[in-house]
Amino acid sequence: MKYENGKVSELKIAYIGGGSKGWAWALMSDLVQADDISGTVYLYDIDRKAAEDNKLIGQKYNEVEGAKSRWEYEVAHDLKTALTGADFVIISIMPGTYDEMQSDVHAPEQYGIYQSVGDTVGAGGILRTLRTVPMYEEFARAIKEYCPTAWVINYTNPMTLCVKTLYRVFPEIKAFGCCHEVFGTMKFFVKILQQYYGIENIQREDVKVNVIGVNHFTWLTSAKYKHIDLFEVYKKFCAEHPEGMPQNADDNWMTLPGKTTERVKMDLFKRYGYIAAAGDRHLAEFCPANWYLDNLDVVKEWGYGQTPVSWRIDAILKHRIEESKKFISGEKPLELRPSGEDGVNQIRALLGLHEMITNVNLPNVGQIPNLPLGAVVETNAIFRTDEVRPVAAGNVPACLYSMIARIVGEQEAIDEAAAERNLEKAFAVFVTDPQLKISLKEARALFDEMVENTKEYLAEYLQK
Repeated sequence: MKYENGKVSELKIAYIGGGSKGWAWALMSDLVQADDISGTVYLYDIDRKAAEDNKLIGQKYNEVEGAKSRWEYEVAHDLKTALTGADFVIISIMPGTYDEMQSDVHAPEQYGIYQSVGDTVGAGGILRTLRTVPMYEEFARAIKEYCPTAWVINYTNPMTLCVKTLYRVFPEIKAFGCCHEVFGTMKFFVKILQQYYGIENIQREDVKVNVIGVNHFTWLTSAKYKHIDLFEVYKKFCAEHPEGMPQNADDNWMTLPGKTTERVKMDLFKRYGYIAAAGDRHLAEFCPANWYLDNLDVVKEWGYGQTPVSWRIDAILKHRIEESKKFISGEKPLELRPSGEDGVNQIRALLGLHEMITNVNLPNVGQIPNLPLGAVVETNAIFRTDEVRPVAAGNVPACLYSMIARIVGEQEAIDEAAAERNLEKAFAVFVTDPQLKISLKEARALFDEMVENTKEYLAEYLQK
């Protein structure tokens, strides 16, 4: 890379999963909106055609009105080419195919187990972890060999276990995991401030929060806007909106038309006095099944909706494939829109172009004293020149500790099972998850079926 006149050029960014439709485009848009960095993005994907398409789309972003920098795009045929000499590595992959995801999310339904996402905890999250860990071990070894000083930004779920694997294989790695769930809660506060105080033109970054917990089960122990204590405002809002916050269908792409959102989040606040800072779909999966996911009627009652895999295929994949073709042909013009992600600003901060504080997933070095050292946790961190320093978040509050400590214990145990390729240790974790409201015999049958469904990615486990 090259520093000159307050700008950084000749950066090399390696994008693992560079054929992504959605995440990659958001990154491309954010990159050309930054006027102080430029360079080349190397796209690596097992779907080479998808990476080739994204190369064309990336080049077109340079010509969009409002672009402030220029980025080149190259397709890498292997990890070595993508990673060698990289300054930054971005990982955003789908571990497996939609067939495996179909099993993750829907196989448990024959036993009355419903999942709203199925990518972090529960039956689906555990099986997804088992097939993701070997992939991330390969990434970690390649990063260690070809770009050991690069900063690594992970967007893949299960977030905690992906980051944990990178550090387990390469302890000196400079990696962190990014999730936008907390941002949604901060935007929720912006709406509340507008409603009660008439304050306009607030950015989510203006809301200052203390983040504590694990990915997708994050909590806020404080939240303020200037002199305003948002806990008191939130308490008032919850009392006045027992049915949740009304939403238009397009306010949240995961929200069902005509329903309400934030009810799970608000209910957890009423129970514990702290603000749950993830989306309802994720929060529900960490709680006992009979709270928010007991059956489809309960899901409907809480108004957050499931995310069926068929919807992902029809509404997301097929739509984006067609959109990609239209971008390349020019039939549909590209637009520059801030993605709402912090990735590019994090890159700029690590290059010394500014400083920032945002929530990230990192191994616990004491930022949460009453959780195990080395476990991956989510808190705020300070980003500055070549440094990500976790902010001391304090202890998990006593009323939340049993839930969060159990989750950490499950994640540490599944990490050990995956590292050893030990399916019996994995089953021991599987059967104790609070979503598994079935008998031991049924749990065994379900686990074996889900392993069979995803066996193409579990060869090393099955050999043992």
